[in-house]
Amino acid sequence: MGTDPWGIDSGYEDTSRHWHATSAETREAILAAMGVTAGDAAPADRDPVRVVPSGRRTRWAEPGTLQLEDGTHLSVRDRLPPDLPCGYHEFRAARGDMAQRVIVAPQDCLVPEPGWGWSVQLYAARSRASWGIGDLADLRRIGEWARGLGAVTLLVNPLAAGAPVVPQEPSPYFPTSRRFLNPLYLRVEEVPGAAELGPLLDRLAAAGRALGDRRLIDRDEVFRLKDQALRGLWARFPGSEAFEAYCRERSPELDPFATWCALAAAHQRGDWRTWPAEHRRPDMPAVRRFARERPNEVRYHQWLQWLLDGQLARAARTTKLVHDLPIGVDPGGADAWAWQDILADGCTVGAPPDLFNPAGQDWNLPPMVPHKLRAAGYGPFIQTIRAALRHAGGLRIDHVMGLFRLYWIPRGFGPTRGAYVRYRADELLAIVALESRRAGAFVVGEDLGTVEPAVRRELRKRRMLSFRVLWFENKKPAKYPKLATAAVTTHDLPTVAGLWSGHDLAEQQAIGVGDEHAVRAVRRRLTARTGVSEGTPPAEAVAAAYETLGTAPSLVLSASLDDALCVEERPNLPGTTTRQRPNWCLALPGGIEALETSELPRRIARALSRSGAKGSNTPHDRTAS
Repeated sequence: MGTDPWGIDSGYEDTSRHWHATSAETREAILAAMGVTAGDAAPADRDPVRVVPSGRRTRWAEPGTLQLEDGTHLSVRDRLPPDLPCGYHEFRAARGDMAQRVIVAPQDCLVPEPGWGWSVQLYAARSRASWGIGDLADLRRIGEWARGLGAVTLLVNPLAAGAPVVPQEPSPYFPTSRRFLNPLYLRVEEVPGAAELGPLLDRLAAAGRALGDRRLIDRDEVFRLKDQALRGLWARFPGSEAFEAYCRERSPELDPFATWCALAAAHQRGDWRTWPAEHRRPDMPAVRRFARERPNEVRYHQWLQWLLDGQLARAARTTKLVHDLPIGVDPGGADAWAWQDILADGCTVGAPPDLFNPAGQDWNLPPMVPHKLRAAGYGPFIQTIRAALRHAGGLRIDHVMGLFRLYWIPRGFGPTRGAYVRYRADELLAIVALESRRAGAFVVGEDLGTVEPAVRRELRKRRMLSFRVLWFENKKPAKYPKLATAAVTTHDLPTVAGLWSGHDLAEQQAIGVGDEHAVRAVRRRLTARTGVSEGTPPAEAVAAAYETLGTAPSLVLSASLDDALCVEERPNLPGTTTRQRPNWCLALPGGIEALETSELPRRIARALSRSGAKGSNTPHDRTAS
């Protein structure tokens, strides 16, 4: 296999070890999406970025000045000093004016103490007090309940921002921005001044709580109710130094994001590509004029993020939160608007065909162009990782293989005619390690699907946890690696009850997706690992699955709240449309109250609280041993 100067692989080997060559048509379409035309030279020889391992005395080719992150200036001759602080520094050669970003990074990420926890789809984990959708106060309540059972982590679905318009996007993996949070998760009653709304708040809260009577989550109605309440509270907000301090801290990112939100609300469209031409770039004069003329609307969206930041921080004090980072963003959203010059126009990312998805997957997420991302000093990537680690004890990177290569699908080609494009994994992983240490959080790389052997070797070297799932593994859990997070299933795979009862397979057959042989193979694996037999009640099959998982030596074990309540439907069935199946919209039956009173969650807790996985509520191991 070869890779051209632009990072395009000559082909790939699928999960069945069959070779798929990259066609000339696919390569030409990808180059066009990168903005590369015939005759263009390969990326410049002079690197815009250089990674320097912390603590090493590094040779340097030319003299110049190194400006450290704190503003200190150091004169450089032929070597860098070995005691450079970790961080993002800037080098300028004595001759020439081109700046080079110098990233001094630790060798690896922090490693967590052994422990176990729950995976939480927060939108589904609502209580009787919430307005039809799980919110950050519910997350705090789940954290307190989980800690009482001995859990030390909560792996939470992406809480990333959506557009402030209806219809609301249901998928947490298709955010408008990965740097900010979704106001749907606010607990309105905990917003300063909420009591002053009086009868209006009572009416809106009653309507919101009534939504909890339906199993299907109505995000559009939740948005309408919360938006009305929050705008009423904003009109009464007297201001505070804490709010101003937050705005100052995050101003370079927050100001354009809030402006985008105000524009989206004004146009009532969450896709900047459909806006008037004068508003389609953040650097246009009309955009600056809009922000000056509507400061109250821009400030409102800044205020929402401040509220979210505070409520998330309170939830994080109960249990170590492990946030989940989506692989990309909505092409019409705020991050894509801000970084459109770095994104590939005309390509999306996805996955080639595999056992569970024989047609492949197109996630409709635009990829960043490798050489353009490097030319930007990895600024967008650094901002994204840092934001994802805010108030976090850990971070799960969805499809971690994307730090090495991404499967690009040119527009109109379909998932079977894509190709892999390479990134500088050494530089991206150095940034992840640096931000991990700064945040005091461990990192999990979700490495399911088509994985090159070198990927897992590099993850181990960087002390990033692998992600092992019972449904996929040929080995018994007792043979799983220590440096891993182990789970029975994920949000994209069958629940134990759904697999065991046959409901999951029946649902797939009813809408014409999936592979019956693959599902039956997973069911046989469950039987072989647990010893359960036909006729065993689903709850007993769930308990047996987690008793088996509890034998894994992996540092972190994870149990699904869907399994804890014996839910038959999986949160998401890949390859389906909204008309076929309501993905990301099913609430947990009985909500948090059912979790708190049911026996099965306690059985799961006992199964996972085995010696070596009990852990403690301390943040994590401060070493990388």
